[in-house]
Amino acid sequence: MLNAIEVILICLVAQAALTDLAMRKIPNVLILSGLLLALILHLLSGQAGAPVSQWLAGVVAGFFLFLPLYLLRGMAAGDVKLMAMVGGFTGPSQALQIAVLSYLTGGAIALLMLLLSGRWRDSARNLRLICTPLLLRLLGVPLLPVPLAPKASVGGIPYGVAIALGTLGVVAWQHH
Repeated sequence: MLNAIEVILICLVAQAALTDLAMRKIPNVLILSGLLLALILHLLSGQAGAPVSQWLAGVVAGFFLFLPLYLLRGMAAGDVKLMAMVGGFTGPSQALQIAVLSYLTGGAIALLMLLLSGRWRDSARNLRLICTPLLLRLLGVPLLPVPLAPKASVGGIPYGVAIALGTLGVVAWQHH
């Protein structure tokens, strides 16, 4: 049986996924509402220290688990904030599980989108452009940073869908 925190979390990530699919954006009001709801539910849980050990630690964990991909331009800020909100509901341990499952799901979605759009060659070119300087630096060759071309992206994926599926997977596995 799902508890109140899980039901509200599933509703919020489902809304984020639908909005991300429709508009390619996750609204801040959804994130902020979720963060506030998670904090209130943890305060009402009666567990001593839950707002710090679960809510705050989960928010920080969720945020920092997705921050590297944002910094590498692999996802949008809304996706990072959504994962922070998910962490606020679940706590740091489950946030890690959800992040790993979301990474795997997001990778599968990205590959599927690349294959269906026929832009896998462009993606391979971008990967080569990103990895070549890194490899040369590892070999000790000093290089100046080279920015990507303005239209280098082969398209974004609705990562809110991957986060929603990752969340659903972890919650379902707990009740298995």
